Amino acid sequence: MWERGVLARASPLLFPESPKTRDMTAIQILIDGFAISALYALGATGFTLIFGVSGVLNLSHGALMVTAAVVAWAASSELGLGSYAGAAAGVAVCTGLTLATYGVVVRPIDRSRAIPPEEKEIFILTGTLLWGIMIQEFIAYLFTSNAKTVMPIVEGVVTIAGVRTPWNQVFTAVVCWATIGLLWLLVNRTRTGKVLLAASMNPRGVTLLGFELSKIYVAIWLIYGVLAGIAGVLLGQFLGVSSYSVGPLTASAFSIVVLGGLGSVSGSLIAAYVVGYLETLTAYLVSPAYRTIPALLLLVAVMYVRPQGLLGRR
Repeated sequence: MWERGVLARASPLLFPESPKTRDMTAIQILIDGFAISALYALGATGFTLIFGVSGVLNLSHGALMVTAAVVAWAASSELGLGSYAGAAAGVAVCTGLTLATYGVVVRPIDRSRAIPPEEKEIFILTGTLLWGIMIQEFIAYLFTSNAKTVMPIVEGVVTIAGVRTPWNQVFTAVVCWATIGLLWLLVNRTRTGKVLLAASMNPRGVTLLGFELSKIYVAIWLIYGVLAGIAGVLLGQFLGVSSYSVGPLTASAFSIVVLGGLGSVSGSLIAAYVVGYLETLTAYLVSPAYRTIPALLLLVAVMYVRPQGLLGRR
């Protein structure tokens, strides 16, 4: 999809654009930006949840999403299992790998007596970063670094405001927001969700009520894994991924979470659309190669002007 940005940049130089063409391009940017922003919102929601509850910034986030997409591609296209089975396989493997991230990297560092408490955060950041790089290299070794596009669940084209749009793009946005809605219901309307909220506000108080923090952390990482898996599979269907996607995806998620305010889910949802539309505009009007740069520049500016983020830290 981002390659269209090159054409959008070159067309005014080669052919004068009519007002109608400019209008169509603007509508296309709105549609594409909404879909990619919905994907970012879903991924950033999970990223924000684990920080809010367990205090961890997981720098292997992009690697987990790419794993989901690559597994879905391999299962659906290479093994011939079909799009539904491929998507399920991608989410399942991503969830398992996410739990492994917690069990192999995060938990041992958090429980280590050899590491001073004030240094554990940087050790976890470094550990998850290296874990993500390892996953990235493993993906490149098994599947090469070529881009993979997951078999879409929904096919066909729909016309929106005169612009032909793949149904899969609409499906992506709908599934992302439906998943976010279900997560909201889980957190705000169930006993499990209320325990998770309590743990994010007062971990010690939750233990006094008889709940084990270790089980709560496993539960939140499990939820995060499912969210990252769904986002990764949808991203693979929408744009396609490769091992080179790991860094940009992690950078985008980190930018969104910091812009929105660390631990603020509402802030992350707003920031996801800011970053998503910035990237889409850059891809169309400048070049797909530079699409992540404006969001990172905005992140630097926000850290200077409003370090607590759009809605503040929670």
